[in-house]
Parts: sequence; structure tokens; C-alpha cells
Amino acid sequence: MYSQSEENYLKAIYHLEESSEKGVSTSKLSEELQTKAASVTEMLKRLAEKKLVNYQKYYGVSLTPEGKSWALAIIRKHRLWEYFLVECLNFNWDEVHEVAEQLEHIQSKKLVEELDCFLGRPSFDPHGDPIPNAAGVLPEFKKRRLSECEVGDTLICKGFSDASSSFLQFLDQHKIGLDTLVSIKSIQEFDESMLVKVRKSEIMLSKTATQNIFVEKNKESKIKEKV
Repeated sequence: MYSQSEENYLKAIYHLEESSEKGVSTSKLSEELQTKAASVTEMLKRLAEKKLVNYQKYYGVSLTPEGKSWALAIIRKHRLWEYFLVECLNFNWDEVHEVAEQLEHIQSKKLVEELDCFLGRPSFDPHGDPIPNAAGVLPEFKKRRLSECEVGDTLICKGFSDASSSFLQFLDQHKIGLDTLVSIKSIQEFDESMLVKVRKSEIMLSKTATQNIFVEKNKESKIKEKV
């Protein structure tokens, strides 16, 4: 068993590795965890001793197979709890992250397995993030950002890389959620903001917003828009 702090480090390294092709630097990890660099270095040495990370000063850090397996187990618990809170306890999707941050450290494997079974073994959490199975395998999820699409494209929202309350509340305000149909009407050359049609309304989205929305091409037979 590992401490909550150690688990938080493993999860943070995993997420940073996902979004970076150059490895994870201690400065990035320090920024992600809002922790002093000296504390990060000390923790990485401890995790390396436990063979959870590969760490060499000035060369950054990466997860070992055991570290990655443990990180995925934490992420699995986090996303299952988020799903449970939204689907069973009527939490809004912008309210669940901090609660799940606490629940993800529960160590009972039986509880997690029973929770997964009770929920019907969901593949994705309320934000569209894939939920690892008990073996740490993630469902296939092809990430394409709305910002990468073109005028005339009609797309379905499949996930959001920013799970902050402020961004999710912004999406709620504009009635954008999972499986929402979005059509691109125009793109501003100056700042790459997009005019999109959502249901009967046209909305201007900044590049920051469109970079945080994952979409897939519209297949009419599979559309299940939220009302």
C-alpha cells in the first residue's frame, strides 16, 4: 500500500506522460501538484526506491510498469466514483472531481469491483474520460479536438480535457455536454475562435474552449443528444 501523497504523484505523472512526448520534468510535476521543487525531488527519490518510477536528476521521470499499473488503478477508482456520484446521487458533473479525489484512495479491491459491477461496468466517466478495467486496459478513445476541425463539419462531443468546475459550468451555460451535436459555421482568422451551432443557437467559442472539447464525426444513427 502507498500513501495518498504517493498515489497523487503517480497519477499526476501518468497524466503528464499522456500529454507530453518529451517526458516529465520535475518543474512540470511541481507546477501540476503545486508543490516546491525540493519536495518533488524528495518524493521522486522515494518512488524510485520503491521501483514505481524511473528517475534520474536532470533527465525527468517516467513510470515503471508497476507504477503505471498503480496509477491506472487510482484513475479507475476516481472515474468510477465520478460516474456513481452523477448517475446515482444526482451530483452535477462539475461537482464530482474533488469528492472523487478523496474516494479514489479507498483501498478495498472488493468495493471497487462491486461498484463497477453495480454501475454496469461503464466505459467512460461523466466527462467522457475512459475508465480502465480491472486489468488496467483503457477502452479505445480516438482524441480529436474541436479546434482541429473545419467549417462545415458536423460533430458529436465525446469528451472534455478540462474538468474544472468553471469550464464545465461554461459548457452547461451553452447546453454543451456529452453527445451534443455541434456544427461549425465559421472560424475567425485572427484568433481561431469558432462560431458553432448547438441545437437552435449559434455560439462563439474561443480557441481555449475548442481545444478542450473532443469530438467525433457525426454518424446520425448513433446520435443521442441530451435535451
